[in-house]
Amino acid sequence: MALVFKKITPAIGAVVDGINFAGELSSINKEALIQGLYDYEILFFRNQEITPHQQVKFAANFGELHVHPIYPVLPELPEIMLIDTHKDFLPDNDNWHTDVTFSPTPPLGAILAAKQLPSVGGDTLWASNTAAYNALSEPLKRSLEGLTATHNVTHSFPPLRWGADPASKDRFDAAVKKYPPVSHPVVRTHPVTGKKAIFVSEGFTTHIDGISKKESDALLSFLFAHSTRPEFTLRWSWHVNDIGFWDNRVTQHYAVADYLPERRIMHRATIVGDKPF
Repeated sequence: MALVFKKITPAIGAVVDGINFAGELSSINKEALIQGLYDYEILFFRNQEITPHQQVKFAANFGELHVHPIYPVLPELPEIMLIDTHKDFLPDNDNWHTDVTFSPTPPLGAILAAKQLPSVGGDTLWASNTAAYNALSEPLKRSLEGLTATHNVTHSFPPLRWGADPASKDRFDAAVKKYPPVSHPVVRTHPVTGKKAIFVSEGFTTHIDGISKKESDALLSFLFAHSTRPEFTLRWSWHVNDIGFWDNRVTQHYAVADYLPERRIMHRATIVGDKPF
């Protein structure tokens, strides 16, 4: 059965029918999904009741898997990042961010599975950084070429939250040591499609290199606001066993924290990426 892609918005996203994550992934469907990522940047799949091992097996079709250095993971399967948020473990993903840009090689993409949801709320928004870049004026595009920006792990994982808890302090300290601040291009080129995308986000970007703080703050404020304009975004209302698979190189996302004191549990498998250029 051929996969069917149903576009969600003009800028980003498609719902995919005709695949079972628990089964074997054929080479034809793999290539179709890869092309779907290039075309739509995030793909959604409904009614995919999978185990963590099946999620890892599926994600490994697209590359080596990443183990998050700070966030909780499943003890028996560290390739699955555990996002279990509730009143005693507050959400901290309610900001626009591209995952793990504090690494010299940020992830290629991620596969997120909804396991337990609040009675209402807990949506996630995604934004197309390519659509945002394409909407910039030509003079501004030219001025951004060649600029780099610094990304810092502690910007989104502050010591007061992650370094104060004895249970996570060692992992936090090791991550800060392993990932010193790193610079990436402000405009990234997709390594396969050649499309250009804004590559800064509130979550991890601290400043633009080589310019004054006032200039950096003003330019970043504009880029943060511009890249998350409604016309470049979608909002996904989760159902249990929904899966989202996105291209982390050209998108950013925001997990809405509107459901406390209820609980929300998500499993994420993250695919290792390459150095931005």
